[in-house]
Amino acid sequence: MSNPESGVSSEVRLNYEDYYEEGDSEWRRLCAIDKVDNILSLCGDLPHDSIIDIGAGEGSILQRLSDLDFGAELYGLEISPSGVETTKNKEIENLIDCHLFNGYDIPYDEKKFDLAVVSHVIEHVEFPRRLTYEAARVARYLFIEVPLEHTVRLGHDYTADKVGHINFYSPKTIRRLAQTCNLRVLRQETTNSSRAVCGYFTGKKGVAQHFVRSVMLKAFPRIAPAIFCYHAAMVCEQS
Repeated sequence: MSNPESGVSSEVRLNYEDYYEEGDSEWRRLCAIDKVDNILSLCGDLPHDSIIDIGAGEGSILQRLSDLDFGAELYGLEISPSGVETTKNKEIENLIDCHLFNGYDIPYDEKKFDLAVVSHVIEHVEFPRRLTYEAARVARYLFIEVPLEHTVRLGHDYTADKVGHINFYSPKTIRRLAQTCNLRVLRQETTNSSRAVCGYFTGKKGVAQHFVRSVMLKAFPRIAPAIFCYHAAMVCEQS
């Protein structure tokens, strides 16, 4: 594990160094549609001329934001060289800059941006509060999204995998993480992955699972996230 005063550990960095070498991914493009829908739903009426995507991956969210003309000036930060290269190769119209960072220290002044996006990143980092504080420092508003994997199905012991999730959240625990970083949660939603995302790898089985999860979430909004994996999306400001 890395020292909290330095960047992400060498293990984390190596895991993602070549993560995006294959270039554009249809899977990540589909996921970005869901993620940006959540950004628009929670942040559409907030200032958003300048947006930074922290942990931008291969740039799928930045591409989608630009396509929708949400954010006149877009910036990206990423720990993976292959992610930065893929993002730049997209030639995203509204993208001002995308470059490497150490996973925690954001090289911009306080309140440089209207909105910081940290979407499906906090579950990957060893010091999530350090990154959350930094993201809130450089933006007026902070959008956070994580998968809700702290369910009854979560295994007793941690097992490492290529995906790299090391933090596991419920709707309550991600909310408390934000609040313990001196943030006020303005809005929070629990969302299901889209039909297209659910069916991408498993076809009809995934579509059926999407239907069941959607019905359960609507009928039992408090119980369903304890059984199935959904996503928590929230927008915060410094309190």
